[in-house]
Amino acid sequence: MKAVQWSQQDGTGLEYLVLNESPDGAVIESAVVGEDEAHAFGLVYRIECDARWQVTRLALKLAGGATLDLHRKGGDNGDAHAWSGANGEAHELLRGCIDVDITATPFTNTLPIRRLRLERGERRVIRVVYVRVPELSVSAVEQAYTCLEPDRCYRYEGLDTGFTADITVDEDGLVLDYPGLYTRIRR
Repeated sequence: MKAVQWSQQDGTGLEYLVLNESPDGAVIESAVVGEDEAHAFGLVYRIECDARWQVTRLALKLAGGATLDLHRKGGDNGDAHAWSGANGEAHELLRGCIDVDITATPFTNTLPIRRLRLERGERRVIRVVYVRVPELSVSAVEQAYTCLEPDRCYRYEGLDTGFTADITVDEDGLVLDYPGLYTRIRR
């Protein structure tokens, strides 16, 4: 088990995250107190991954409010990478997404960093489930990751927004510094 904390660089938010890894996969549980342009919010989320760091479940709950629970089928059959809601309803727009990106946390950068295992200079474009907080709106977006220094620094690109950041990580792929957004709190 590994526990980490981040603060928003503007001082308006804090996150406490616990990562449990096993040979079968990883379970991530976290609590976020944050603020966007107009709203303060409290959020708890859980992400479950298989042994290859592919997300199989994403569950979020806003304090006093909405919930979101998505499940992904894996495998190599026709249903590979198909997403459904808690009641089994299909989310066809998310088909093909493996990773998730939650706007309220730097952690979700760890998912593609761990899964892709990029070599120095290698760049990959991926399609992700993008969850905007506090709205809990869901869409599929394209992003790119480039390995600048293996196990240390990666370039993130939001291909639909033009946003780019060079993110430093620790040996577990957990963000240390996300310039302008998040900083890891060191103990």
